[in-house]
Amino acid sequence: MINRVVLIVLDSVGIGELPDAEKYGDVGSDTIGNISKKFGGLKLPNLEQIGLGNIEGIKGISPNHEPIGCFGKCKEQSVGKDTVTGHWEIAGVVLKYALNTYPNGFTAEIIEEFEDKIGKSVLGNKVASGTEIIKELGDEHVKTGKPIVYTSADSVFQIAAHEEIIPLEQLYNMCKVARAMLVGDNIVGRVIARPFVGKSGSYERTANRRDFALDPFEKTILEYVKDNQLSVMAVGKIEDIYNKKGVTEAVHIKNNSDGVDKTIEFMKSDKKGLIFTNLVDFDMLYGHRNDYLGYGNALIEFDNRLPEILSYLKEEDVLIITADHGCDPTTPSTDHSREYIPLLVYGKKLKSNVNLGIRNTFSDIGKSVLDMLGIENNLHGESFAKNVLK
Repeated sequence: MINRVVLIVLDSVGIGELPDAEKYGDVGSDTIGNISKKFGGLKLPNLEQIGLGNIEGIKGISPNHEPIGCFGKCKEQSVGKDTVTGHWEIAGVVLKYALNTYPNGFTAEIIEEFEDKIGKSVLGNKVASGTEIIKELGDEHVKTGKPIVYTSADSVFQIAAHEEIIPLEQLYNMCKVARAMLVGDNIVGRVIARPFVGKSGSYERTANRRDFALDPFEKTILEYVKDNQLSVMAVGKIEDIYNKKGVTEAVHIKNNSDGVDKTIEFMKSDKKGLIFTNLVDFDMLYGHRNDYLGYGNALIEFDNRLPEILSYLKEEDVLIITADHGCDPTTPSTDHSREYIPLLVYGKKLKSNVNLGIRNTFSDIGKSVLDMLGIENNLHGESFAKNVLK
């Protein structure tokens, strides 16, 4: 019997373009493979020990002749390639229609309504990098007190503000106003608070980011686990992505290393259920900035922490490592990429060296989590629990 699953999402760590990548402008994207090529070979011995290099079609990672874990990769059935879409599908919700994006900025009607409701005019209203837009408009924001609104290729409405100009609670309230507006025909996946600090020429974003998402459109693994009187321990932006639905405890994190620390803290407890972690640095700090060197080093840093994570796995625990989409830092685009996600599964009650093949949906992960925990469900997907349990 499995008492607890530790599910870690390495945000944006894709492993090669999906068959429909052309529709998304992502032909040639291969986050891990292309980083490895730039590095002249990427050494991730601990992930390789579980089976990362044994996944069909993966490039740049050495296979292990006797991997201790089970391995495979998953296709995305949902329309889209962003954080909400990927995480929701992992948890059992497949989106048949893409959430709105605004490649030319938000409509005049949306901006005017938002300005009217917050009592301020805004700056920006365009597609931009978060770090670049505060360089461009930070001084004007500080001078005028006007919040900076921008978006990306994802379905997001982002509000940047200096913490000394617009205090955090006021910024979060602005986000709540936008969240209430951006539904129906104007629906977006997330409204994101992007606070920053510093002076002209040296503005820096802080760890006080908050995501305001939607309620998932169907019941997720988080709700199934909670409804069965088990714990759902969310690390990082997980509680934001699922709008707190099904979460029993949550902690936010400063960076990947802090995320691993917080995950281990939950692992030290005797609570049964699900520990669900998102490590966002790969995507936020490196993928979107086309920093393949930083991305590769972040992968190495996580790999170095993996033995510590494994050391805290209890006898009845299972570890699953995956991703939510790609964000290839070696391509001209700074957007997410439509890629397969890796699937690594390990536990003392599981078989070793099991090839789980190519899964038809990310939801196979959620389905398998519930089956391993013994929770009856009607989630999308096909469970691989019977393939991996001894």
